[in-house]
Amino acid sequence: MTEQLTDAANVVWLAQADYDRLRAELDHLSGEARDEIIAKIETARAEGDLKENGGYHAAKDEQGKIEARIRQLTDLLRTAQVGEAPDSGGKAAAGMVVTVRFAGDDETERFLLGSREGSGGGLEVYSPQSPLGEAIVGHPAGETVSYQTPAGASVQVEIVAVDPFTG
Repeated sequence: MTEQLTDAANVVWLAQADYDRLRAELDHLSGEARDEIIAKIETARAEGDLKENGGYHAAKDEQGKIEARIRQLTDLLRTAQVGEAPDSGGKAAAGMVVTVRFAGDDETERFLLGSREGSGGGLEVYSPQSPLGEAIVGHPAGETVSYQTPAGASVQVEIVAVDPFTG
């Protein structure tokens, strides 16, 4: 079970609607948007001297951004687990809504442990690969774990509840 949860931390979980939205974005960028930027580059190239051609350089920059986003979406959608939240055995995992309480704070925070590309159904979304995500993955409600922030501070957090994401 621990191996499954470790693997689950590396899997991107997406609701079907999020997968469909990202797939449509990829299709648009790979087709229509790519064709448009190629046409812009060709038009700017026809204007002459490329060293001083701001339109050409702007179009090439835009092309680079489009191609990077295409690669990002392709990788994301290739490895995504789509559909219902996986059964995590009551432990924090990708696709689960987690409620936590930070040490010294009486209030709780609820968030979806998943991909920031997902909508989260109105919830804040934390990646399983984030410092908080890595600390809580594999732990059930009632446990307290510690993690280190990027700034170096040590933070304790109690896992209050772990529920499947229902959209």
